[in-house]
Amino acid sequence: MLKTYYRPVGLVHGPDARRMIEEGRGGKLGGLSSVAYTMVEVIERGDGKAARRFESFSGKHPALLPPPCGEGGVGVAKVSTRGPPPLTPPHKAEGDIVKVMGIVNVTPDSFSDGGRHGDVERAIAHGLQLAAEGADILDVGGESTRPGSEGVSEAEELARVIPVIEALAGAGNTVSCDTRKAKVMTAAVAAGASIINDVSALSHDPQSLSAMAEAACPVILMHAQGDPKTMQLSPQYDDVALDVYDALEARIAACVAAGIARSRLIADPGIGFGKNFRHNLDVLQQFTLFHGLGVPLLMGLSRKAFIGALTGEKVAGKRVNGSVGGAVWAALNGAQFLRVHDVKATVEALAVGLAAADPEMSGL
Repeated sequence: MLKTYYRPVGLVHGPDARRMIEEGRGGKLGGLSSVAYTMVEVIERGDGKAARRFESFSGKHPALLPPPCGEGGVGVAKVSTRGPPPLTPPHKAEGDIVKVMGIVNVTPDSFSDGGRHGDVERAIAHGLQLAAEGADILDVGGESTRPGSEGVSEAEELARVIPVIEALAGAGNTVSCDTRKAKVMTAAVAAGASIINDVSALSHDPQSLSAMAEAACPVILMHAQGDPKTMQLSPQYDDVALDVYDALEARIAACVAAGIARSRLIADPGIGFGKNFRHNLDVLQQFTLFHGLGVPLLMGLSRKAFIGALTGEKVAGKRVNGSVGGAVWAALNGAQFLRVHDVKATVEALAVGLAAADPEMSGL
């Protein structure tokens, strides 16, 4: 059976993008008025290898219409109560605001920080610091999902994350909970979390679909091939970008069938989860493909091992520069959410990178 995919290419930004859109020579990438695509790669995959060709933008490519983040979608601004970053002038469209999600690991075995914030009090302090540095969302997790990691019990995970969520949400922050367990999801929402972030795309726990159908919050569906303990042993794909697209498309369909509105969903292609270094780069290079899923996109590549492979930095906590470079690249390719460890560095880099792409972003 032949399946057709559409990948937006030929991106332009800022005033150039708005002019191309107004003249009908470009489409809004992910519903963003500040990023336009002027060409489309049409990919047809059947029993054999995928055939690819480029076409000029004509507005006829159905998978990209209407804009994925148009009216009725979860929207970027809708998940945050803290308002837009100070460098975003009030005339900018809400959907053009890139939200930065700061990572708060309440785990003793985190790959990125070695458990430096592994107890409740230090995790709260770290979350408040990230908020002060400009994080729009604080993502609290109590179970490490690094390659080779073992799971933790439900009781242990609840003991780690619930006090942190209560404190950070109580201080007026938008909080997400990074968990694969339905009871933790439900308890997190009750404690003040307004987003659930599941690395298994609601597939790990059979009760998670029904739990999230009853909730009223956005849900981040991340792609992962295999579970954390074994996912990096020998990941295999026919075509990594297309296979990840198909898997996310199937999980979105499962969520909608379970009663979770598409407007509540966000997709994450899952860099570093069941993917080797080249797989990660292929997914990044074809990132605009995922806008065809019809939901906002999150990119989480902060401090991942492939960044160390590219830069030569073996210590995860020192991979700031490479992580920031990847975050800016993802934002310029239409990522609406960025999940990062190094909030201040990312926020400052985005202020420059996005202002250069669209001077109206500067407010100057």
